[in-house]
Amino acid sequence: MGLDPDDLYEVDSDVPDLTGAVLLHHFEGFMDAGSAGRLLAEHLLGGEHRVIARFDVDRLIDYRSRRPTMTYAVDHWEDYDAPELVVHLLHDTDGTPFLLLSGPEPDHDWERFCAAVRNLVERWGVRLTAGFHGIPMGAPHTRPLGVTAHATRKDLVGDNQPLPNRLQVPGSLAALLEYRLGEWGHDAMGFAAHVPHYLAQSTYPAASLIVLDALSRATGLTLPEGELRAAAELADAEINRQVAESDEIADVVRALERQYDTFIEASDRGSLLAESVEHMPTAEELGSQFERFLAEQNGGDGPER
Repeated sequence: MGLDPDDLYEVDSDVPDLTGAVLLHHFEGFMDAGSAGRLLAEHLLGGEHRVIARFDVDRLIDYRSRRPTMTYAVDHWEDYDAPELVVHLLHDTDGTPFLLLSGPEPDHDWERFCAAVRNLVERWGVRLTAGFHGIPMGAPHTRPLGVTAHATRKDLVGDNQPLPNRLQVPGSLAALLEYRLGEWGHDAMGFAAHVPHYLAQSTYPAASLIVLDALSRATGLTLPEGELRAAAELADAEINRQVAESDEIADVVRALERQYDTFIEASDRGSLLAESVEHMPTAEELGSQFERFLAEQNGGDGPER
């Protein structure tokens, strides 16, 4: 007998009418190059909000694989940073309500969790669900950042450029949630900011900004840039300083610029098949890059954040 998905969460009794609202989601623990998704989630939660639903993390999280932080003070335990997987109610700058589901990616019961989110989507009348994160790409920070969009319906993708390849990558809860919601007849989509691979292990606010803009256009929400824009400008200035001080890094960036410019030039001429295929990452290269990034996230020798 299957377990009831509704047993996974509790909902506040005074939730307002949310018919037609958008549900955004970001789960920590899978791939988030440049911390693009985490920074954006933190930015959105920097304003007024409240929690309206809580998931039972004791059933979903493997504490021994991701041990929560505890604070020891002299002779006693002073604090416990308990993990939370919750739905926040927020409002955009026009006062339109929207939701943000955030917290650690569950280790267990993915299908049951997806069914639980479906129940909430149908309970509240959510019109669109959208996830966001960052992925490492072989592109320079000195050129416009790209963003990959994917969705349960082709017209939801809009003008966003899809990846040119069919590829297999390690699964994630966010991807499964989008996939299952589509099977259940609900609109769902996701955005992945393209983060220069040499910045994948750093915090890169510019990637969060590109996702913020994509979410605003796709959902119709008016999402403020606020301090995120200032943080991106500071980070870009520091990156440029480090590039200027290192000939080795500068050579890498210049090589990526040549590759990027060649690809864009060929795209503008409509000759992708003729000239630029050799510059486009193959499915194997992208899959390998994803695997490498995940290995670094799980204790590899990547640079410290």
